[in-house]
Amino acid sequence: MIRPYRACYDRAVTVAAVVLAAPSESPLADADGLPRVRRIADAAWAGGAIPIIVVAADPDGAISSALAGAQASLAGGHAALARPGPADTGPAGQLVRGIAAALSLVRDTEAVLVWPAGFPWVGPETVTSLLEAHGVTPGALLRPTYRGAAGWPVLLPLAHLELLRSLGPDRGADEVVGALIAADSPHRTLDLGDPGTVIGGQTARRALPPYDGPPEPVAGHVHEWGAAVADRPDEPPEPPAVVG
Repeated sequence: MIRPYRACYDRAVTVAAVVLAAPSESPLADADGLPRVRRIADAAWAGGAIPIIVVAADPDGAISSALAGAQASLAGGHAALARPGPADTGPAGQLVRGIAAALSLVRDTEAVLVWPAGFPWVGPETVTSLLEAHGVTPGALLRPTYRGAAGWPVLLPLAHLELLRSLGPDRGADEVVGALIAADSPHRTLDLGDPGTVIGGQTARRALPPYDGPPEPVAGHVHEWGAAVADRPDEPPEPPAVVG
């Protein structure tokens, strides 16, 4: 049974995480003892995202092995690999591919977290804050910031899916988000105090600036955060599904 995330408002929300694992972003690179995609999947699940889709070619099964045993894989099988579309569709096309995979697993998915695999240090608190903000502003594209810099993951409501499909393959992930905003999509930035939203895996976790936390609750209430699931002991491995 899928349990959509519930916050302080009287509405359940189901937000997927779509991890864009381009080879240039080294999805299997070490992230403080875990492969990047595994650490991202754990943080996304701990923060309330479901399902979790990793869009990546996996000819030798290495990414599947990296995800095996992730908390997301244990949640009714709602973590999956999606085979990427043709390279000439660009990041927008790969994101559309991931969204289709998410909808095939959870048809009530109403938004996705667009999450480049190069950002493994995002905390589950940030995921939860984005989901909470989506609950009170459901039509808005949401982007976290840290000390004024725009970061990842970006929460994209599926109401913008048709516009996303119209974008050409020549835009990078940042340019895709910029194009959506430039097309007058409702949008909002959130100061969440998480350095992992702007500092990628090329920086060691121990070298990150301190986590500040949001200056005020994004949805009007105080949340008591639990321990990051990425720091919990491993569970028995279970391979993710492959969709798409």
